[in-house]
Amino acid sequence: MSDFRLYNTLSRTVEPFTPGDGETVRIYSCGPTVYDPAHVGNFRTFLFNDLLRRALLLEGWQVVQVQNLTDVDDKIIKRAHDTGRSIYEVTEPVTEVFHADRRYLRIQDAEQYPKATTHIPEMIALVERLLEKGVAYKAEDGSVYFAIDRFPGYGKLSRLDTREVKQGARVAQDDYTKENAQDFALWKAAKPEDEATGAVWDAPFGRGRPGWHLECSAMAMKYLGETLDIHCGGIDLVFPHHEDEIAQSEAATGKIFSRFWCHGEFLQIDGTKMSKRLGNITTVKDLRERGVSAAAIRHFIYSTHYRKQMNLSGVGLEASLEAVRRVGELAHRLEAARGGTPELAEAARDGEAAFRAALRDDLNGPEAVAALFMFLQRANAELDQKGRDAASLLEARRVFGLMDSVLDIQPRALRVVVGPDRVDPALETLSGMALAEVAQMEWAVARLQDRLAARAARDFATSDVIRAEVEARGFVVKDTGAGTQLERWR
Repeated sequence: MSDFRLYNTLSRTVEPFTPGDGETVRIYSCGPTVYDPAHVGNFRTFLFNDLLRRALLLEGWQVVQVQNLTDVDDKIIKRAHDTGRSIYEVTEPVTEVFHADRRYLRIQDAEQYPKATTHIPEMIALVERLLEKGVAYKAEDGSVYFAIDRFPGYGKLSRLDTREVKQGARVAQDDYTKENAQDFALWKAAKPEDEATGAVWDAPFGRGRPGWHLECSAMAMKYLGETLDIHCGGIDLVFPHHEDEIAQSEAATGKIFSRFWCHGEFLQIDGTKMSKRLGNITTVKDLRERGVSAAAIRHFIYSTHYRKQMNLSGVGLEASLEAVRRVGELAHRLEAARGGTPELAEAARDGEAAFRAALRDDLNGPEAVAALFMFLQRANAELDQKGRDAASLLEARRVFGLMDSVLDIQPRALRVVVGPDRVDPALETLSGMALAEVAQMEWAVARLQDRLAARAARDFATSDVIRAEVEARGFVVKDTGAGTQLERWR
């Protein structure tokens, strides 16, 4: 029996988990609908997926992860039609933003990022399979629907029966063509706005486009087989999206679609409690422009269990910025140290045991973070002793690296030295900076050059004002013998 345990939405219990083949975990993670940039709440789910992936890798298993990009649906078509564009012109720029945001937040690459529009043949084949099995039908409006009354297990994930579904259904104008109002669309007959925006394909059962639920089943089974190990997503996807995925997949194959269903809770944004410096933020770009490092965002998200709701607050983000600064300082101390003490090695071993136990207990991020900071506290105390034991230091470095390989909350510094007429190194030599970051660094450098001029004129009041202004934007200013050092954590 595995020591690794996960909460399975299907059973409503925490269960021991091992991959079906004992070696490779096959994960399908519901990705973004790319008509607008994903907001911070979406990225809470994607960061939960990242923590799960890294924890599974830490267990020694291989991982094959697929995360879809929904690039055709009602919202995308409406946006394209209203703006006179094709769906591709709407979705491609947003897809680029998603990947840039994902990389900034250090979310590891999935093995596949399939787009719905490039997997239409697989979706058509799945619809044909369901029609042949008699669990789908073509209605008078030309669309193809899944008949939930013909799938006895419908409702097992969300714990709804068909009476509850029917009571809560929002009935569209053309629902009179369905056998039952709660039946969901597998394939939607083409409409003029679909034709105008390029959101339409030919199929044996009629020209049209796929339903949202169909996309995920077809792509998941193409890349991961008919039975997945884990299917992830936000809690809002349990019904109807994941319920409908189960119905159409299992009706087609006769097999369990996913052994585990794992869902992350909501991130709430309370603008009234944001700090003045951070303001009211909703996107990764907002966080980035206000100087909130990726390390701090990861620390903030992982400090609450993925199955508990959390509130995005300025106070919490400020605390995370300070917390990851301490992680960065420990990394520097471990690198610079000449040796350790036997107690340092003991602290490392205790920390690793607590860290692994936390992750194995339904991916308990807060306890894993706590294990790192307990180790941090003990390690700092032992490093103060200036021990000379090389083996103990190596053990501490190994454990710190292991913890950071999963949490990835060690900040990385953008750092330059500012002189009256120079910047060392030149800003263009700093790798990985987004245009917005370049602009902010240029502004901060210019202000610090103004500060140097004020100090040269012995106008220390103006110097202090400028320093406070720069630090309010999330920079660290240090006066050194080599010049004024400008620093920002990422």
